[in-house]
Amino acid sequence: MHRRSFLAAAVGTLAAACAKRPRTAVERRPLPRIGPVGLQLYTVRTLMEKDMPGTLQQVAAIGYREVEFAGYFGRTPAEVRALLARVGLTSPSAHTPYELLVGNWQKALDDANAVGHQWVTIPWLAPEQRPTSVAGWQRLAATLARGAEQAHASGLRFAYHNHDFEIAQVEGVMPLEILLRETDPTRVDFEMDVYWVTKAGADAVSLLARHPGRFKMLHLKDATPAPQRAFADVGSGTIDWPAVLAQRATAGVEHVFVERDESPDPMASIRNSYAYLASLK
Repeated sequence: MHRRSFLAAAVGTLAAACAKRPRTAVERRPLPRIGPVGLQLYTVRTLMEKDMPGTLQQVAAIGYREVEFAGYFGRTPAEVRALLARVGLTSPSAHTPYELLVGNWQKALDDANAVGHQWVTIPWLAPEQRPTSVAGWQRLAATLARGAEQAHASGLRFAYHNHDFEIAQVEGVMPLEILLRETDPTRVDFEMDVYWVTKAGADAVSLLARHPGRFKMLHLKDATPAPQRAFADVGSGTIDWPAVLAQRATAGVEHVFVERDESPDPMASIRNSYAYLASLK
């Protein structure tokens, strides 16, 4: 299911692997401890739809300690909170559709507080929602700022998650840089999807270094070699993860979430990614 269709459904309901791969010099480089590893549950959405309690239990058993939601799979916020407590997981962030930001935003904020999230994160703009000019991106920044102020008033933090279209230049400017420049660092955080930055041809390490304190969360998924740069399990592709994760402390990153948008075997994929990241600690 396409991400937009999946998130639209969420609005309706509530609003071989790394061990077999030869290790390279890049992978062997010393790396500071990266802390708890989280999972974006969009990765296992088909399993969550069939058995949410069982899937969360498997996620926790692998070693994940945090999860990021993308819809609550028909459960109430109270039910979600109870399930998380039962399996020993926390959920710092939830992906909250842009349609809610410009619609029933307060309901989304109330639900986030009821679950116990810290962040409400805008995950995606549909093609017709994407600005096509610098002025348009500036207007979007103002919309994000208004949503962030309301989130702050509700005791929540606000973030924006990128894809590749925020990296492709518009009128000679990177749209993501416009959003970073035009929003208040004390109100608007960002969640960098390292894969999409890489796929768009930008340097994630450089972007983190240029904007310390802005990217509070990272999405980790790997990329196969160019030109396809398809989704891959973390550690099985071409992204230099030690270099990216070494930026965590100086960049102010607080949470990292494994994600793979499409996988033939989601559970195997998240096991592989976790095993690779655990080997770096």
